[in-house]
Parts: sequence; C-alpha cells; structure tokens
Amino acid sequence: MTSSTTPGGLARFNALEEPAAHAVLHELCASRTWAHRLLARRPYATADDLFAQSDAAIADLTDADLAEAMAGHPPIGRPQPGDPTSSREQRGMAGASPELKAEMLELNLAYQERFGHVFLICATGLTGEQMRDAVKERIGNTPAQEREIVRTELGRINRIRLASLVEQDASA
Repeated sequence: MTSSTTPGGLARFNALEEPAAHAVLHELCASRTWAHRLLARRPYATADDLFAQSDAAIADLTDADLAEAMAGHPPIGRPQPGDPTSSREQRGMAGASPELKAEMLELNLAYQERFGHVFLICATGLTGEQMRDAVKERIGNTPAQEREIVRTELGRINRIRLASLVEQDASA
C-alpha cells in the first residue's frame, strides 16, 4: 500500500493503469519478463521494495530474457538519436577523441562478434577510457562469465533508471 511517505514518482507509478505502467517499464528495460515481475508486485510502499523486486527479477532472467534486455541498449559511444537516457548514461563518450571513438567502435564490433550481443556496462559516471578498458578486459571472458557480468550491469542500470522514476516530482 502506498502512503504519504511514498515518493511522488513511485506513487504515480503505482497508480498507473497496467498498459501505461508496462510502457514506463519498457522504456527502462526491454525485458518483458522483468517488467511483468515488477508489475505483478505493485503497489510498492517504498523505493527499496521496488529495487529489491527489480534485483530479484534480474537474477531470474533466462538467457533469452537477458538477450531481449540487451537488445534495447545501443552500443557504447553510439546512443540512439533522440534517446536522452542513453545519451546521459554514456556522457563519458561524448567528449572522447575521434581516436577513442574509433577504437570503441572496433571493440564494440569485436565484442559483439564474440558474444552475439552489445557490450553492456553501467556507463553512468564512467569516462570513455574507463569504458574502453572495461571492454578490453571483458572480451577475454568466457560466455558464461560475461553473461553474469552483463546480468550485474543490467541490474545496476535498472536501479539507476528506477531511482530516476521514483524521484520524479509532480512537474516531471
């Protein structure tokens, strides 16, 4: 149940009709399974309850669910035009040199060829160099190792995005 202590953004999310709430969640993460799990537990009394459910849903995603979630993420250094969330999250690449951008393009392609999906990292607060170093380090992982790292990174991304949703004030 919600209360007067429920953050405004969370109260609004709790009050949305299911199709609208699903659309909001789909904007945050492309996994339908993740969205259905979060919808099934509404209403959330606190942001921590929402975060805990998100974490549990991420932990239970199948390989196909992870692939669906990753398909909603653009490559590092190439956010989708008109997508302010990806642009904000990948801000560390915005001022990168042309050489670093070219290197990231090559690394992204090599990573995608090796693992069959985009390189996923919680890029918020990272520099272009830190993202480059991470892909260089992770490209040597086994597919099983990388899948678990991706699961962790997706969880971090979803928490940041959910926090933004919860913290939205009435004018947002």
